Amino acid sequence: MNTFNKIPSLDLNDFKSKDLSKKLNFVKKLGEAYEEVGFLSLKNYGLSNNLEKELYEEIESFFNLPIEIKSKYEKPELNGQRGYVSFGKEKAKGYKKSDLKEFWHFGQELSKDDPLIHEYEPNVFCNELPNFNKIGRKVFKKLEKTGIYILQALAMYLQLPNNYFDKKVNGGNSILRAIHYPPIKTEPKGAVRAAAHGDINLITILMGASAAGLEVQTRSGKWIPVTALPNQVVVNIGDMMSRLTNNKLHSSIHQVVNPPKKDWSKPRFSIPFFMHPRSEMSLNCLACCIDEKNPKQFEDITAGSFLEERIKELGLKK
Repeated sequence: MNTFNKIPSLDLNDFKSKDLSKKLNFVKKLGEAYEEVGFLSLKNYGLSNNLEKELYEEIESFFNLPIEIKSKYEKPELNGQRGYVSFGKEKAKGYKKSDLKEFWHFGQELSKDDPLIHEYEPNVFCNELPNFNKIGRKVFKKLEKTGIYILQALAMYLQLPNNYFDKKVNGGNSILRAIHYPPIKTEPKGAVRAAAHGDINLITILMGASAAGLEVQTRSGKWIPVTALPNQVVVNIGDMMSRLTNNKLHSSIHQVVNPPKKDWSKPRFSIPFFMHPRSEMSLNCLACCIDEKNPKQFEDITAGSFLEERIKELGLKK
């Protein structure tokens, strides 16, 4: 097993290549990274610099709106799954202090004949910024496509059919979250920008990890800083994938620590895409990940039921 002091960097074009050796090398390195540290950095992930620039401009414009306008888009009945969630509303599982952040959720949009159309919360549209939802939706679709490539590589690593996840995530309850960590104006008194936590979903694609602050705990218990190289995103394993693979693939605890006091005046933005499956997907441990050395560690559950449990633990749903 590798011992990582930093997360590895991979090129998605290697997986998409017709060169089988490049493809298999990508799959091997991806699987090794996800077994040990749960994180990697990825280039050629499908977004142009211009589209990213547009997205960040729209997101900064939204968070710069007066609080009375932003608050119009906070709808408690949507359980924090769509639209605006105001500063201090979310706390990590097991923590009493709320995270020092506010955020917006762009969600999946289903066809009218999809049986899940009434199960997912509807998207919220910001009237003040006509391109905000348009750009958010465009990025959502591109990162969803990138996520499917990653899941196909994971299926190969697990010796499953390459398309094992395709139908399970098509129309899945994925979320693109735009996070604003405002400038810190007073002593946080134990609160941090994002307390130590594991992600709920299958995989997360994180834009905005080029700014310092993100740290990840390896399987061995060591904390290492995570900073993506220029023009790369960070991709990590979530708890759903960990359950499915009986913890063969590791959902690492990670956090966003507060900056040094001299940098308190600087805001921080990050944009994770949380890739979820359809709610009916079984998260029962795969038979190929269970043996005498690694007996079954998790009880059977569906993705929908697991998500429901975790939303309540985050304080977003009563």
